[in-house]
Amino acid sequence: MTVTRAEICVTACADAWRGDGEILAAAMGTCSVLGARLARSTFEPDLITTDGGPLLTAEPIPLGAPAGDVEGWMPFRDHLWLVLNGRRHVMMGASQIDAHGNTNISCVGDWNQPKSQLLGSRGAPGNTRCNPTSYWIPRHSPRVFAEKVDMVSGIGWDRGAHEIRRVITDLCVLDFETEDRRMRLRSLHPGVSVETVVEQTGFELVVPDEVPESRTPSEEELKVLREVLDPRGLRDREVRS
Repeated sequence: MTVTRAEICVTACADAWRGDGEILAAAMGTCSVLGARLARSTFEPDLITTDGGPLLTAEPIPLGAPAGDVEGWMPFRDHLWLVLNGRRHVMMGASQIDAHGNTNISCVGDWNQPKSQLLGSRGAPGNTRCNPTSYWIPRHSPRVFAEKVDMVSGIGWDRGAHEIRRVITDLCVLDFETEDRRMRLRSLHPGVSVETVVEQTGFELVVPDEVPESRTPSEEELKVLREVLDPRGLRDREVRS
């Protein structure tokens, strides 16, 4: 059975929540949302997922579908309680990220006169200080993987982050399981070389002597992903094959 690059990415996103148990999975981006729902549908049934808003869904729902059966309602004050008490694993995006996991979603260029205004820091400081945090980046490039971020919106390991767990991109999976908590190449998606990842990264990565291939989804995971969670194939619009 042929597996697309997007399906590899969704599976890698799902694996970031492996072992988390009964905490809220907050995800941003098509493949990361699908990853959270795939994890709950298969190997992490206690994970808490939402409809993308305040409704806690009884079952993982298809992308873009109404909530269906609802287990509960989570007003923003309750959501913030989970953030402050570390009961949430968020998978955010990043306009820039450096070797220790510091990220920027605020502005490009000098703070006093930026070239581009982005989202602002929003919840990034609290997320990274209080919760396990991962990142989903659908376009791996030196512009995103920068030697230095123009503004620190989300803090990395060197600034006291709670836990920066994984960075999943369209090329590979990265982590920080090194002595100095510097970004390491964890696995390569099928067909991607170490040289390609190094070339598309604006700082020196930690590269092990042997880098395994990213996990391929099981038949059950593919069935759930293709027939239940994303029958319209929206995942393939976010990731080029």
